[in-house]
Amino acid sequence: MKVLCAALSCVLVSGPLYAQSLCLWPSDASEPRKHPASECALDGQRAIQVTTGTGYEWPGITLAFRSGPIDLAEYGTLQVKVSNTCDRTLNIGLSVKNKGQKGSSPGGSLTLAPRAQGILTAHLRMTPWVLDKPLELVGMRGFPTAFGDGTFDVRKTAEIHVFLTQPERPASFAVLSADARKEPLAMLASDTFLPFVDPFGQFAHADWPGKVHAEADLALSKTAEAVWLTNAPALPDRDRWGGWSAGLRLRATGHFRTEKVDGKWWLVDPDGSLFFSHGVDCVHMYGDTGIQYRERYFAWLPDQDPAFAAFYGKASWAPHGFYQDKGTFRTFDFARANLLRKYGPDWKSVSDDLTHRRIRAWGLNTIGNWSDTSVYLMRRTPYTATLHTSGPRIEGSSGWWGKFPDPFSQAFADSIRRQASTHQTSGTTTDPWCIGYFVDNELSWGKDDRDLARASLTSPATQPAKLAFRAWLEKKYATPDALNTAWGTAHPSWEAFLASTSIPDEKKCGDDLTAFHAQIAETYFRTIRDTLKTAAPDKLYLGCRIAWGAPSVYRAASKYCDVVSVNTYSHTVDKDLPDGSEDKPMINGEFHFGALDRGLFHTGLVATESQADRAACYSAFLSSCLSHPRYVGTHWFQWRDQPLTGRGDGENYQIGFLTVTDQPYPELVEAARTVSATMYEKRYGK
Repeated sequence: MKVLCAALSCVLVSGPLYAQSLCLWPSDASEPRKHPASECALDGQRAIQVTTGTGYEWPGITLAFRSGPIDLAEYGTLQVKVSNTCDRTLNIGLSVKNKGQKGSSPGGSLTLAPRAQGILTAHLRMTPWVLDKPLELVGMRGFPTAFGDGTFDVRKTAEIHVFLTQPERPASFAVLSADARKEPLAMLASDTFLPFVDPFGQFAHADWPGKVHAEADLALSKTAEAVWLTNAPALPDRDRWGGWSAGLRLRATGHFRTEKVDGKWWLVDPDGSLFFSHGVDCVHMYGDTGIQYRERYFAWLPDQDPAFAAFYGKASWAPHGFYQDKGTFRTFDFARANLLRKYGPDWKSVSDDLTHRRIRAWGLNTIGNWSDTSVYLMRRTPYTATLHTSGPRIEGSSGWWGKFPDPFSQAFADSIRRQASTHQTSGTTTDPWCIGYFVDNELSWGKDDRDLARASLTSPATQPAKLAFRAWLEKKYATPDALNTAWGTAHPSWEAFLASTSIPDEKKCGDDLTAFHAQIAETYFRTIRDTLKTAAPDKLYLGCRIAWGAPSVYRAASKYCDVVSVNTYSHTVDKDLPDGSEDKPMINGEFHFGALDRGLFHTGLVATESQADRAACYSAFLSSCLSHPRYVGTHWFQWRDQPLTGRGDGENYQIGFLTVTDQPYPELVEAARTVSATMYEKRYGK
């Protein structure tokens, strides 16, 4: 194996700039402008006091520069100090814009408790590295660009937006200050940038603590970790499941269950101990990245080395990004190649065993969603299993991960039954180590409590959900004439209703849309619950990991799920069940934080300044879950960093407990251990 790129061969200019900042507010060079459904005023300290209503998707303010766009190329981050001035928790967003910009832009968000202050941060450069001139790079969410290249031009910064997203009721916050900070700049030469991926799958043109430069480094890290694991003290008061052996003892059933104790929900492990699910998703060894059409990105691929040939593959999953329309494409997996280098021919069994040892030593106790079956079926760590529905989708619906499954279709129920049968065969349905099942993920519930009903109306006449809507309306109105009177429509027959794909005046049909949207949600959760409980009566139905959804979705989930699951990408857990929901526990299925100080190009969905900051944010998020009376667990996304050059949809986030070279991030590991050491006492209240 030959390393073709020196680590810093294409750096033209680098080095720290003087720590300086540029005040953007309060400043006479800027002026605040209110958004629709918003009001703003200045107080005596020139803080911008903002009140927001509910008639606009992003109420808030724009801070505009009076003289027009300004050049912030010397500045790495923009920080806005804000205060939550109302009596409930708010998630405040930040976006930095060019004039007339339509693509993505720098930004961030912050969850603030009532009357609390905090700092919103936007990274003005996509990465710490800037190219000296444009270079086309594809298949990645984040990558180095030249100034002025891409959707945001930092040299033409025009506006700063501070806002709320789709608030359900009026709110208020204050913008106290805004500053741009100078940060070190590394300029890279585009002409010598390619290849930029070294033989270990790392960024070739930078260095950082823990970077692997040769196979000998892997051997050293293996030895060092073995010593650490041997000497790491066991966390106190844990039973074999990771439950609280020193805590309250409850009824033992031989399976995981839920119980409310002194006003707080808990999981209860098979032996009757209180259990908080402190877990991690995607516990597997895979890290495939597309190489087809991008071969020149890589300094080394093992075309002549049969030992690594097994790590080539083919993929077609690409719901977004460069590979979306490419069909099947060739991949290579640097993560597994590094495991072979590190542990030898028996790398899979060595790594599987090490996974369980790491989880226990790091203070974790759950293997979360999308994990390797061969790992969790070793039955050494509690786990959650995953099912996915299939069948027709509601054609009129849309969402980030595709259209919404049609729960009125027979194929929908059949798909759950088939997958549940598969889990019966593998033994998870009776396995005491199995906590329960997530079914589906981040579904496209729509923008409000009517959207799936609208989608049904705009779908073809044969859509099962539309046929169910007709049956529901027939039961309520009996005749098309009665429906027409109520809705202001002119359908001569029920067949004509089915043929129509228009949405009537919602001032007239809105209540029915709301009611049927709720029917869709209830049918979805009820069908899964009934089918799943038939196959696995002792396992928990953990819901569908709601990322977006109006109140009726949560109400339906609370009615049929044992635990309502959500995915929360913010600094604290900020989702709860709305009024009208049944009293149920909740679990957070995904959260993460990332930083750009370890050679990757994207922070993921919540950016932090450094590994130390990432660890602090991890601790704060866990603390918010432990303090919330509903939450019985939270799972980090994910086990290993995503590939530098992206997975199929381009995600290339620095979000792992482990690097591509199988190096644990010590800051994150220590944060997890520290939180876990006292998490049971904290949650129980002692």
